[in-house]
Amino acid sequence: MAADLVISGGRLVVPADTAEPVDVVVSGGRIAAVVPFGEAPQAQRTLDASDAWVMPGFVDIQVHFRTPGGTDSEDIASGAAGAAMGGVTACVMMPNTTPPIDTPDMVRDVMAIAAAAPCDVRTSAAITAGRAGERLADLPALYRVGVRVFTDDGDCVADDALMAAALEATTELPGAVISQHAEDPAMVAGGVINAGAVAERLGVQGRPAHAEVSVVHRDIELARRTGGRYHVLHLSTAAAMELVAEAKRDRVAVTAEVTPQHLVLTEDDVERLGTTAKMNPPLRLASDVTALRRAIVDGSLDAVATDHAPHHPALKDRPLADAPPGMIGVETMASVVWSELVVSGQMSPARFVEVISAAPARIAGIADHGQPISAGSPANVTVFDAAKRWTVQAETLQSRSLNSPWAGRTLPGRVRHTVLAGRPVVVGSELSD
Repeated sequence: MAADLVISGGRLVVPADTAEPVDVVVSGGRIAAVVPFGEAPQAQRTLDASDAWVMPGFVDIQVHFRTPGGTDSEDIASGAAGAAMGGVTACVMMPNTTPPIDTPDMVRDVMAIAAAAPCDVRTSAAITAGRAGERLADLPALYRVGVRVFTDDGDCVADDALMAAALEATTELPGAVISQHAEDPAMVAGGVINAGAVAERLGVQGRPAHAEVSVVHRDIELARRTGGRYHVLHLSTAAAMELVAEAKRDRVAVTAEVTPQHLVLTEDDVERLGTTAKMNPPLRLASDVTALRRAIVDGSLDAVATDHAPHHPALKDRPLADAPPGMIGVETMASVVWSELVVSGQMSPARFVEVISAAPARIAGIADHGQPISAGSPANVTVFDAAKRWTVQAETLQSRSLNSPWAGRTLPGRVRHTVLAGRPVVVGSELSD
């Protein structure tokens, strides 16, 4: 019997000494075999992977697909299409929607919408009821309907007792994690961009770096005390990164992610990009970028996640102080990280796969993704053409919004094919029917 699919002639990133091209044979949604190039059995369909890398599908554990309540800016269909085009086979939506995703019924509703998406879309749920920061949501009930990531993202859980209770709850919920938007709300109230020279020049109030550092410090100590699992969303400062690295050495159950934009852009880019460059936590200093790059390479930071935050152009076409924070990035994530870190020689292809696929899948408890390209693994696969150069045009990305900081930039490295559970969803850098 013919195989369902053969991904032919690509090279594997892991093991690192696999220099010769291989054929990846897929049947029944799983990888049936990896054989030398040209030795695969006949297949119903073949994808050309020559001169490209065959990698585990990418995993983005922080996206905003604006369902429910904000679908003029994005919906699950458009967001998942962008994810697939970016080689992302699994992603985790944030719950700061209208209304918030904070009950089992809300989880069921959004997951029903996501069932037909060209990406394995998961959702997180709020830590506190209504994201109001006053009492815990029913975390065990949310866990029973499949939620593994809990966060009030967009708001920080500022109450010490509530945060401690949430972390303690994860000790009874295997694989669950509390993810924090780590900015002290009192310190950032009214803040627009990073507190510093650019904010002063533009005449807007700043969001100080210490607002992040203080929350990360408090939360690490709560995680240490309770034994709970703690994850820092979109970490942005060198000082907070050092706290995470120290906690890891002490074997506290802490992980942290960084966005592509915090690995590349600084507060100075706000003057160039305007409201597109406004986000929370804000773009910081060049010294922070240098430290975060070093940390994602050496393992002090665990994963890259985009904080993909689409906003309708009319919402971003406002004065800086009034525009909503956030930028899109799920479709460009891999190319930006490859361009900035792998092409420059700072990061190996194997580490790239770790931070963009394997580690985020582990953090969010997504067992069928981020697995090695080997017999028996689920066939969630991305074929990445490192030699392909493309120019980002916001209008041609899949998102309903245009707020990409990379618009106009030519990047090396583009996704050629994306395979979800054995089904090609992107072929030749185009969405497949």
